[in-house]
Amino acid sequence: MGAHRSVLPYALRLRAAFTRRSRTWIAGTFLILVSAPATPIARTQNAEAPHDAGGSSLLSVPTRSWVVDAAANELVALHHKGSYLRYRMETINERGDQVRDVIESKDGTVARLILKDGKPLTEEQDKAERQRLSNMIDSPAAYAKHVKNAESEKTMADKLAPLMADAMINTYAPGQPQSGRNGGAPEIVLDYKPNPKFVPPNTEAQALTGLEGRVWIDAKTRYVVRMEGTIFRGVNFGWGMLAHIYPGGKVVMTQTNVGGNRWIFTEFSMQLSVRALMVKKLDIHSTARTSDYRTLGPMSYQDAIRLLLATPLPER
Repeated sequence: MGAHRSVLPYALRLRAAFTRRSRTWIAGTFLILVSAPATPIARTQNAEAPHDAGGSSLLSVPTRSWVVDAAANELVALHHKGSYLRYRMETINERGDQVRDVIESKDGTVARLILKDGKPLTEEQDKAERQRLSNMIDSPAAYAKHVKNAESEKTMADKLAPLMADAMINTYAPGQPQSGRNGGAPEIVLDYKPNPKFVPPNTEAQALTGLEGRVWIDAKTRYVVRMEGTIFRGVNFGWGMLAHIYPGGKVVMTQTNVGGNRWIFTEFSMQLSVRALMVKKLDIHSTARTSDYRTLGPMSYQDAIRLLLATPLPER
């Protein structure tokens, strides 16, 4: 973040990002790229080191190589050029339990609320949701505003991903405990902690200095399968004037290949305590899950909205 940028707009954007769920939220942007507490949640022990097709130990590969490739692949998954999915996404946070029907269009993602707190929408709620989406069809400017934050967050990820190999010291996890979430395919398991020699080049990158943990990487495709993260020490943004993330925060993210080497997150959960603008402490408890993936052809955001509106609401 350049020095010419105003502190207040950045802080407000940071605070807003911490109160909404987005695949590349500012918290998620850095945590999704690092992740992992020292004690993994899921353990399927595999005492033997993974081998490639020729029988060579994959653990002879420098750890940096896995991190560089995995970080690059996260950006491929984030931008997913030429690949479009329809799926359901459930979010559980301070607003309750909400399920949305999501379509990726060539112009960006659109979503329709279809369930709230496990119940069908009321007539009034559905009317408001239909009106919101219809307004986007009639006003490209409204849709542009809708996707602006997501694009901004992708830009953050683009900046942070290439830093991962230098920001962390990576080591092979003893015993290579597999996640059990990759269909039996071998995974490379890395533990990492902040590199004391790393100098954050921007404000966002300061978050990388407070994380340590573990990541599971698919040995064949080099995509991240699972990440679990703990903030082991407090992290300041802008010397604490913009925001402070308290130690003890936890993040878990899992991904899956839904076909054609298209990877998408299946679950993302975070528990964070954040102080914004040196004034208010925010406790963030949020979980997002995706399911029911279907591949679609490219379509405009208007056609994607029309498809959402033409789909009957679920009875539950």
